[in-house]
Amino acid sequence: MTTHAETISAAVGDIETISAVLADATTIHIWLKAREIGTPAEIKASVASREISRLMASNTDEFEHRSLELGQGGQTLLAYDPTTTLVSVAYAFQRHNVLTDGVQILHSSQENAAPTVFGGYHFRPPFGWMNDPNGFSRFGDHVHLFYQHYPHSLRWNTMHWGHAVSDDYIHWRHLPIFLFPSADLSARADGRGGAFSGSAIPLSSGEPGIRVFFTEQVKDREPEEQIQLTAVSRDQITADPGEVILPRRPYDLDLTLDFRDPYVFRGPDHIWKMLLGSRDRAGGVVLLYESGDPDGACDWTFIGIIHREDRYGMTAAECPCIVPLDGPAEHPETRWALIFGLLTSRDPQTGRRNITAATVGRFDGRTFVKEFEQELDFATDAYAFQAFVDRSGPVGIAWLANWTEVSKKADFPTAMTLPRQLLLEQEALLTPPVETVATLRRGLIDGSKLKGREPVSLNNGAVEIVIELAAPGAQFHLELDHPGVGLGVQVGPEGLVIHYDLPDGKGAPRYIAVGAKPSTLRIFLDVGSIEVFADNGRWTGTKRLPGFAPVSTARLSAPAGNITAATIWQLEL
Repeated sequence: MTTHAETISAAVGDIETISAVLADATTIHIWLKAREIGTPAEIKASVASREISRLMASNTDEFEHRSLELGQGGQTLLAYDPTTTLVSVAYAFQRHNVLTDGVQILHSSQENAAPTVFGGYHFRPPFGWMNDPNGFSRFGDHVHLFYQHYPHSLRWNTMHWGHAVSDDYIHWRHLPIFLFPSADLSARADGRGGAFSGSAIPLSSGEPGIRVFFTEQVKDREPEEQIQLTAVSRDQITADPGEVILPRRPYDLDLTLDFRDPYVFRGPDHIWKMLLGSRDRAGGVVLLYESGDPDGACDWTFIGIIHREDRYGMTAAECPCIVPLDGPAEHPETRWALIFGLLTSRDPQTGRRNITAATVGRFDGRTFVKEFEQELDFATDAYAFQAFVDRSGPVGIAWLANWTEVSKKADFPTAMTLPRQLLLEQEALLTPPVETVATLRRGLIDGSKLKGREPVSLNNGAVEIVIELAAPGAQFHLELDHPGVGLGVQVGPEGLVIHYDLPDGKGAPRYIAVGAKPSTLRIFLDVGSIEVFADNGRWTGTKRLPGFAPVSTARLSAPAGNITAATIWQLEL
């Protein structure tokens, strides 16, 4: 579990202090920035009243990372003059146990502090901005989640990789920042690029390390803004410098500059494969590469375009992933799910943007033959979905957001979705939550009032509502009180709908699974989100909610006899 140390601020001679009792052999990571050109930022580090180091930085445009190793622990004091020095983040950890204990947060600033979310059970970063999940996989005993991260504010900027581990997909321990942008990009907070999305595989040598693949983005770099790199971590917490493996796009396909998000996996022929997202003048394309190297470290060869999506015009396919669904990867009859986001896509019928497509078919290692396709999420706020095959089968996670609602002016309740299984059933891809979400239930709030059409208070708003219908598609309307939007869930003649009505009559997309006739619904509410899983994830809808206030009350209305059961569970980590 990640812990937060006591931070003590003192106005003694204009000196601020960060104080914590730390163990022997502790590492401190800290970011500092000079306020004025010519006057360096400086932090004095002391243990047991004895000065052990001075950390300095001269950059006035962006925070600089510094690392400090404590041989002997004790009462540790980090002191600085706030008139010359800005401090963004400081955390401490011990390398030998950080995978089990996580980092200890010593300091975050007003600009990047995580919002106070009482009772929240979704994954959130300990500070700063987060978007796409990266490198979601199991290494040894732990599930690792990397993610797109900017540590120094709650807005998107120069990309790093954050990192966390879990034993159950639900409880997460935050780890040190894993990947840093290049030195040139780190010098300025101008959002020109950084370490963009990617994936991770185990080292083939049997070591407990990880090889990651990622896109390096540098805006206006010629001839390529986006190139692909790999880096190795032998301790699972720090990465060696990245090495370029794909310095250019395939030039004979008339692709745009979009060339990103490497997803590396073992193909049915046991050869390392890589998917990349791109687009040409007609629409989004998913590119396939393979490597002749047993480590996937080099020798990547372009095979071809394995899928094209041009229903929404010239949209970029991004964040592709692929997993076998109903059998071993090497079996020729196994069906695979190919999933990718379509940046800038717009559904003309509903106004929804940035659709995520799920295409199911057969994959022989070089070609993908589509059998059917569907949307992954009818409310579209499960973006940049990434999956892998764990011990019990395929599981995935997504960014609980949509770029159309990202604001540079308002705080953003950034989070990941609940992790989800991927199941193939009756020619449909189901994405129910992982079974361990049941461990979040802490008590029954209501088992009769909601069914009886009475309003039910939802306490802190972290709840699961389960509704069982008398027949598939039996109509009902669940009204949910939220201070920022008109919110509700309905099954009616058109299908399953998440109502999301903006104030002042502003237009909003329609979030609807057309024709859906579910029998059972599980509705998860948390600060900043609603997730609806109907008939074990046959229809799944995820919607980010504005602000940091919870849903306060639920009311259910339905024709007589339509509801057989309605229960509300309190959820808590």
